[in-house]
Amino acid sequence: MSGSSIVKLMPGYLLRVGIALCCLGGSAPSFAADDFTLTSPSFEDNGKLAVKNAGNDKSNRNCVGENVSPPLEWRNPPAGSKSFALLLFDPEGRAGLGVVHWIAYGIPASVTRFIEGEGSKPSEKFIGGKGTRNLDIYSGPCTPPGNWHHYTFTLIATDLDPKALQPGMTRDELLAALNGHAKGAAGLIGRFRHE
Repeated sequence: MSGSSIVKLMPGYLLRVGIALCCLGGSAPSFAADDFTLTSPSFEDNGKLAVKNAGNDKSNRNCVGENVSPPLEWRNPPAGSKSFALLLFDPEGRAGLGVVHWIAYGIPASVTRFIEGEGSKPSEKFIGGKGTRNLDIYSGPCTPPGNWHHYTFTLIATDLDPKALQPGMTRDELLAALNGHAKGAAGLIGRFRHE
């Protein structure tokens, strides 16, 4: 069936939807100007993290980087947001059991970004939780050679005061504490593979 035959078969609004879809083709999804978004100036969503973002634990031969946290920026949080929580999770880590690479919370609503390396050391901008390696700061990827892992950054807007939660919470403890206080979330994925 030719394209013109399909157009003749589509009534009213279906015709407009069909034309819109044809015009969009394979373009990347876009966000409305007021969407809550998390981005990085150093990599696109589902893009590759830099080697310097990988972990630097010399006792692990898979840690080939400098443990420099990537820069992150966010905008348009939900109304009433008082603080943010940021989680970095690798679902493929530990043979599918997952690895928590960073937990930061109590981030004041006035903070809209972390510059490169800011998460790699303690900061007054966030309270450190406890990741899989028991660190309260960013812990970069240490993937086995040849395997792509997906590092999911999730920023959660909350109605909690930035000082409401105690330091050292695990991922599960933090999620339980945020139950009923989360106002929305934005995500970003960075991929990494040890070449």
